[in-house]
Amino acid sequence: MKNFIETLRNIWKIEELRSRIIVTLGLLLVYRFGAQVVLPGIDTQQLAELSSRTDGGGLLGILNAFTGGAFANASFFALGIMPYISASIVVQLMGLAIPYLQKLQKEGESGRKTINQITRWLTIGICLVQAPAYLYSLGSLGVPDSAFIVGKGLDFMIPAVLILVTGTIFAMWLGEKITDKGIGNGISLLIMVGIIATMPQAFVQEFVSRTSGSNGGLMLILIEIIIWFVIILACIMLVMATRQIPVQYARRTASGGYEKNVFGSRQYIPLKLNASGVMPIIFAQAIMFAPAYIGRIGALKDTGTGQWLQTEFSNIFGLWYNIVFALLIIIFTYFYTAITVPTNKMADDLKRSGGFIPGIRPGKETGDYLDKIMSLITFPGSLFLALIAVLPAIVLSLMGVQQGWALFYGGTSLLIMVGVAIDTMQQVNSYLLNRHYDGLMKTGKNRKVVA
Repeated sequence: MKNFIETLRNIWKIEELRSRIIVTLGLLLVYRFGAQVVLPGIDTQQLAELSSRTDGGGLLGILNAFTGGAFANASFFALGIMPYISASIVVQLMGLAIPYLQKLQKEGESGRKTINQITRWLTIGICLVQAPAYLYSLGSLGVPDSAFIVGKGLDFMIPAVLILVTGTIFAMWLGEKITDKGIGNGISLLIMVGIIATMPQAFVQEFVSRTSGSNGGLMLILIEIIIWFVIILACIMLVMATRQIPVQYARRTASGGYEKNVFGSRQYIPLKLNASGVMPIIFAQAIMFAPAYIGRIGALKDTGTGQWLQTEFSNIFGLWYNIVFALLIIIFTYFYTAITVPTNKMADDLKRSGGFIPGIRPGKETGDYLDKIMSLITFPGSLFLALIAVLPAIVLSLMGVQQGWALFYGGTSLLIMVGVAIDTMQQVNSYLLNRHYDGLMKTGKNRKVVA
């Protein structure tokens, strides 16, 4: 405890780090304040049904968690930062097929700025579709017509859509400012803060459920917390685990060439066990909306198949939902790793810099070797990721916890919290080590895995 307090003092001594942390906290506070501001023209007293639906978990609970409760509040930030995330994913995938985007990706900083501008415009386009859909869906989510003070005419819809679009753009600007002027990845921090904001309420509901009557009591609450910490440790292992590939570099001579038989120090290429992060879960969740939607429309609506699809795939804690969900995560993990880890480019860069993997010829053989290693470590990584994703359903089934609290036992929420926390700690740690202070993290080494 003494060392922790001393570390906090060291953080406060570094003026640049102190100012960045203050800016980050201030901008996050602005984001949380905006999540409580209800859209003009909606009666806040009649949003109780919407809140009750989102508090119970399910697909609406996930959306509400990602926006920090703004979805249930029908607030300024009801759409959250997710349209920007969707636009970023679309632009990244389009970069595989559109030569213009491929060219921009190779142009360095100027190309990155152009891609960011394209992403911003696409975000606005997505918001213009999602905002009216959200407003019209409020009725089906339990918000009565009397809650709309001026009705649902154009005099309400147009200003409300503009406010929702502006809210997402403002949230995107806050995220970029946190990245530039604050500490950590701004967009990820906004998502993490939104998720954490819903955690106290979910825990209180679980606590009340356990302590009222003979439903396990405090002992079961303690067991749940211990299991939760164990799952967090497992997520940290998944995020930090790497397979280190040894690399040897030929030592340069004074003339700029290489000495053929004299070698420099050995280094390593760290290949992450989970190189795709939470993106496979996000992709899979996006697709999992489709079966229930298909079951509600068209010729299947009044058939046994349609009713089965609607029933099974509307419940995110159901058996078939989680089986299909896990399979999709494994598939998307391979897909996203293949497009984000360019093994051939890594091999070419290694060859140009005079490096090679011992026992492997530079060039194509190195690329094939790296691709083989990535395939080997991606398999257990994808299985582990799928297990983490379906853990909320397993915990709910085995332990009978509240649905809102079960969401924090795995899935996208927990992985985002762990990943963003580690990234932010590493950035703070680098500031401390550069000033010759002891860092937050005792060791900076990643966990090694053998494939």
